[in-house]
Amino acid sequence: MFTGLVEVLGRVDRVVEEEVGRRFALRWPGLDPGEPMAMGESVAVNGCCLTVVALDGEAFEVQAGPETLLRTNLGSLEAGDAVNLERSLRVGDRLGGHFVQGHVDATAELVERRPEGEWDFLRFRIDPRWTPLMVEKGSIAVDGVSLTLVDVGGDWFSIMLIPHTLAVTTLGTRRAGDRVNIEADMLAKHVQKLVGGG
Repeated sequence: MFTGLVEVLGRVDRVVEEEVGRRFALRWPGLDPGEPMAMGESVAVNGCCLTVVALDGEAFEVQAGPETLLRTNLGSLEAGDAVNLERSLRVGDRLGGHFVQGHVDATAELVERRPEGEWDFLRFRIDPRWTPLMVEKGSIAVDGVSLTLVDVGGDWFSIMLIPHTLAVTTLGTRRAGDRVNIEADMLAKHVQKLVGGG
């Protein structure tokens, strides 16, 4: 479980193609030596929950299988790319974002970006089967970042980014045509199923 509050902008050191997936060597700059990573720990990488399978100080490795690569943008990552990183929520931590599982539902394409003062407006196109789970002023995770929806259409949604989010996450450098990982609000998914909507 995560909050969608990105802790650090990490970096991909290396990508290794495996038989049925990919292995990523990642770096967490400034990782507190008093709270090192642990083998088997869950880490959200661009909002996708992955397991630490090797580690060495600030460097650690995770693996992504076929289903993960199919549903996320991790298949397009290359060495040198920036990634949003968040460690899993501990009992007693503040929940400043919203409940994020790290189970990416789909990807969306950034189709419009414009500055509005110090903020940026972003509009994304997504498979229309996901927009019924989105509501104006509701929560969404975009590349693992907990955000508030501005507007929602049949096959699109929009968000506004404050300067802090622009500075400390990958969303600050996303351009039109880029794909981002989307996790719809898990409460909306449960309600939809309970009322017979899918």
